[in-house]
Amino acid sequence: MQSLIPTLVSLINSAAVIVVIAYFLTRSPLFNRVLEKTMTRQDQLLMVLVFGLFSIYGTLAGFPILGGIASIRDLGPTVAGLLAGPLVGLGAGLIGGIHRYLQGGFTAVACGLAPVVGGVAGGIVYFLKRDRFLGVGRAVGLMIGVELVHMAMALFISKPWEQAVAIVEGTIIPIVTANALGIGVYGFIMTNLLKERALEKAKHTMEGELSVAREIQMSLVPKTFPPLPARDEFSLFATLEPAREVGGDLYDFYFVGDNRFFFMIGDVSGKGVPAALFMAVSRTVMKAKMQPGDVALGSIVSDVNQTLCEGNDASMFVTAFCGFLDIETGDVTYVNAGHNPPVIVKADGQASYLKVTANVPLGVLGDKTFSEEKLRLERGDTLVLYTDGVTEATNRQKDFFTEALLLHVLAGTNRIAVRGVVEKTIAAVHQFAAGSDPADDITLLALRMEPLIRQKQLS
Repeated sequence: MQSLIPTLVSLINSAAVIVVIAYFLTRSPLFNRVLEKTMTRQDQLLMVLVFGLFSIYGTLAGFPILGGIASIRDLGPTVAGLLAGPLVGLGAGLIGGIHRYLQGGFTAVACGLAPVVGGVAGGIVYFLKRDRFLGVGRAVGLMIGVELVHMAMALFISKPWEQAVAIVEGTIIPIVTANALGIGVYGFIMTNLLKERALEKAKHTMEGELSVAREIQMSLVPKTFPPLPARDEFSLFATLEPAREVGGDLYDFYFVGDNRFFFMIGDVSGKGVPAALFMAVSRTVMKAKMQPGDVALGSIVSDVNQTLCEGNDASMFVTAFCGFLDIETGDVTYVNAGHNPPVIVKADGQASYLKVTANVPLGVLGDKTFSEEKLRLERGDTLVLYTDGVTEATNRQKDFFTEALLLHVLAGTNRIAVRGVVEKTIAAVHQFAAGSDPADDITLLALRMEPLIRQKQLS
């Protein structure tokens, strides 16, 4: 037993060196082509030489015993066959086998044939498992099988038989253990590498799909300013910045009749793809419920809420503020469904929050009836809608942007166009956040009743 320990330690050291070198090989461009099954003849030749040299190193680093050499020379060709097929495994095995044969000794023939057997065996498994690496356990089992065949050939080919038996008895445990350990470690590296590549591929696929989803989502919200058809009585600008690739904020606007202009902003619960899907559904349902004529907004929103509650197994909801603007009078009929109160910037620049009924979000209570409220936008007044991604934006100290700071930013914006109002607010939020990752989507919509003097200038 004591004689086995130094032999085993020597063989494990040799296997460790080969595994380390092989690990660096897995990070090379050549190995990419190996995994992608796009090797050229030059690549195959290089693999033969590399793993053939591994086999030679295994012999040179072996442990002389009873006229033979206990080594891990079979490891290199077996791995070569597993990675690149029988031709590469055979080539590496021939290099290692011929070198061992030239070392001489009564086991030269058997030990020279063993690397060839290992390379071919690995190559056969390569074809049987072409689509994937066979795994750590099976790789270890294959290596043990190769070494047992090696020992059998030593017993039946080598003479004198008694000395062959002595060598087999003295080396079978360390040789099998070291080779199995070596291919086991390498198999572990391979398995993790393949998982890493699969995750990377899935990541790229997901990123591509999310990029397309973002484009689709952004195409859902209108981006034509001024709204079509363009009117002089009012101006509007809006923007949406998802915190992730896709988000759950939304805004929308369109004419319902000649002088009745609908506008809304919303914030879906949650983040990512589920929120984006619910956002798209909410917008679509709202638009589908719109009818020409003087249909009450409260009735429309109640109907939308009922539809969103039906089959809402995920229990998602959307806060929303929506309204009808009479572009001739400035009268606004609005419904607030659990959303942040808008800011009114008066014609003189004073900013204040609109007092609204809180209500519950859409998609929560199916039998909820939403009532309307009214306000009048005088000439020069601006109504600013926003989502909580604005007021709840945080900096690196985890401080909130706050409603008070929003009022401070918006005060005096009566002197700039609505696009400037939105852009100034977004810039203030980004400056406050100071490079910290956004916690929520940021959406703003500014609607202004234009002064008569501007209409005269435009005419």
